[in-house]
Amino acid sequence: MSEEKLPPAIAADQVYRLRVFYEDTDAGGVVYYANYLKFAERARSELLRAFGVSQKALAEAGGPIFTVRRVEADFLRPAYLDDELEVRTTVLEHGGARVAMGQVIGRDQEDLVRMRVEIACVNAKGRATRIPEPMAGLFADAVARGSSGG
Repeated sequence: MSEEKLPPAIAADQVYRLRVFYEDTDAGGVVYYANYLKFAERARSELLRAFGVSQKALAEAGGPIFTVRRVEADFLRPAYLDDELEVRTTVLEHGGARVAMGQVIGRDQEDLVRMRVEIACVNAKGRATRIPEPMAGLFADAVARGSSGG
């Protein structure tokens, strides 16, 4: 994986804070690698909520849903039991039916995991579908803020 795909520092559209619980760790008290994906998922859900998007309401209305298409992750340093972490999420780019997000999981201003996650917008049959307005506009605004430095 090339380093330029994963931004070392991002101006986050959303910061999600969490504490590492016992259930998140292995026998040595180190966060099990797959749990970083759960932390990132929660942070993306909170980003959508901050944008005013209810995934539950979309699903109940038979509207489109978002699904992970691709994840690239660099695991830089471990997190441990009882650590306070933050997940910084930003929208990097978007297209008609997809969104790419950068996510950095850190502790005390130190990056632990850097991710690039591509999300696909799909219909009830699992086929790609355009991201509906005004959601597409929200993603476009977030990309514009990121490219303008802030």
